[in-house]
Amino acid sequence: MTDALNRMWARFLPEIENRLVVVEAAAAALASSGLPADQREAAHQAAHKLAGILGTFGLPRGTELARQAEHLLAEEVPVGSIAELAGWVAELRGLIQSRNS
Repeated sequence: MTDALNRMWARFLPEIENRLVVVEAAAAALASSGLPADQREAAHQAAHKLAGILGTFGLPRGTELARQAEHLLAEEVPVGSIAELAGWVAELRGLIQSRNS
């Protein structure tokens, strides 16, 4: 079972990484210049998809973080939540990288 999950992880990793990059870019845009509606929606969808898949690969904390980001990105992000989103995204990156080790 573990071997099969590891093979699936390797297969889905590029897609997971791409989704994470979309969410990271949104967090960076929020922190600097603001987040256009189309980029927010793309990040919302990417976070939703991450939330749906990370638990499958033994990353329940990743699912939780992605779900928090998804909910935050569902509408206009409050200014006070920008740092929180950046923290979640950084933790997500770390979890995904640790799964690769």
